[in-house]
Amino acid sequence: MTSLSRYTLSTILAGSVVLTAPVAFASSHREAPATAGMPRVDATDFYMFRSYEPGREDFVTLIANYNPVQAPYGGPNYFALDNDAIYEIHIDNTGDAVEDLTFQFSFDSALANEGNGITLRVGDQDVAIPLRQAGQLGNRPNDPNINETESYTVTMVQGDRRSGTRTPITRGGNDSARFVKPIDNIGNKTIPDYAAYANAHIYPIRVPGCTGQGRVFVGQRAEAFAVNLGEIFDLVNLVPIQGAANPTWPQYSTATPFPGGITQDRANDDLVDKANVTSIAMELPISCLTGEGNGVIGGWTTASLPQARLLDPSPTYNGTASQGGAFVQVSRLSAPLVNEVVIGLPDKNLFNAAQPTQDSALATYVTNPTLPALLNLLFRDAVNATLGTDIENLAPTNLPRTDLVTAFLTGFPGVNQLATVTPSEMMRLNTAIPATPRAQQNAFGVVAEDLAGFPNGRRPADDTVDIALRVVMGALCHPLPLGAELGIPGAVQGTPSDLVNLGICEPEDAAVGNVPFTDGAPITAAELQNAFPYLNAPIPGSPNN
Repeated sequence: MTSLSRYTLSTILAGSVVLTAPVAFASSHREAPATAGMPRVDATDFYMFRSYEPGREDFVTLIANYNPVQAPYGGPNYFALDNDAIYEIHIDNTGDAVEDLTFQFSFDSALANEGNGITLRVGDQDVAIPLRQAGQLGNRPNDPNINETESYTVTMVQGDRRSGTRTPITRGGNDSARFVKPIDNIGNKTIPDYAAYANAHIYPIRVPGCTGQGRVFVGQRAEAFAVNLGEIFDLVNLVPIQGAANPTWPQYSTATPFPGGITQDRANDDLVDKANVTSIAMELPISCLTGEGNGVIGGWTTASLPQARLLDPSPTYNGTASQGGAFVQVSRLSAPLVNEVVIGLPDKNLFNAAQPTQDSALATYVTNPTLPALLNLLFRDAVNATLGTDIENLAPTNLPRTDLVTAFLTGFPGVNQLATVTPSEMMRLNTAIPATPRAQQNAFGVVAEDLAGFPNGRRPADDTVDIALRVVMGALCHPLPLGAELGIPGAVQGTPSDLVNLGICEPEDAAVGNVPFTDGAPITAAELQNAFPYLNAPIPGSPNN
């Protein structure tokens, strides 16, 4: 495992007790009323991690997913991005919760045949076809059978996202500033080798001020967020504790399975192998992102729309409304799940519109979270009856929840905390911690001694649902096997000496903090690609050749 012996536990404890000005977390799939009605600008997941593709160890990968729960057969229009929106990935490398770098994506859709679309001769008339394709596509961009093409530009903004210095990012090979997005995976007859077709749309890029070329890809991918959505939102219609031994990670199962507890199984997953998503992916040299800070970066993604919209009563293909005014942020995402299950319904839209520096307005949702209280109401009596116990409260009692502040809002000192600490909702990544090769990654991330995983950034195969459930229910109040990684004198991995209490809270504060909470939906890195853009090719609309 990665060693952080240069850091001491006392540093962590000192940092975690003084940084108690908490704020709110983040958003995810269809989490807010407004974006649920605007799926093209609804951010679903944000990944930020040291690239683990062999030979790309000096790069960071950023992936912002949009347009949730795409049915693979969702034709004939499928899932284009919004031409009126701007999609952005923001990086804070100083710790003030304000973007220092922004990578801004703008999209444009165009019909073939100079905007008239591909036509067929029917009688004595040339008539436009109703589909996005007129025949089978080869493995190259701009195939002549594509009836509708999506292209995009990428702009790097240094400083404020609206008033900072703007520089176009160009292709590494020909200095073109326009990139092509592959058409969605209509089906195997239309695109027999979708993986090769999509890979032709991975572009090397020149980033101003950077040494070495990065890469960019925008296109449909298979969903990788493993989650038991239906049962969770149906008043947690499952027993969210590990039942039979976890076949994927047996070392994180209890010796005595909880009676009636859920067992890890792909059948419990409502998204993986069932839905697609649209990814905006970049791979950038670490040196381009870290600035003058301590090597830790914060990141988040947003989508914004023009403030004013006037619908056109006589719409055309690319003219359905007149747009104007300043861009208004309508979606925001960093860590997963929290706007879904932490932020209260009255404030979900407000959170999506807020900047990280404004998060303190929603602090109560984090310091006094309702999710543990709901789980207590739903399961306390059943747990006590099953185990013959008399637990008064399943929810942690260390209010305000400084353990959640440390895990999600300030980062852990010496692990993923910026030199200047501004409590705010950002994904934080220590770029000095080496990437863990795919075969050695642990889906439970930092708490399972894999320091390159969540919440030190987030990789596609990190089981963030299980991690978040356990942390919310008080896992950080109990000893964790991190002594050797944190440089604790005498700590030896695999022995009791490796267990250490972080000092943020105590075991008695979290009666069930050492219980293996889970939604039963597993994921492993072996199920995903070992190369950029990491997420698998999308599920075809038709599997038939």
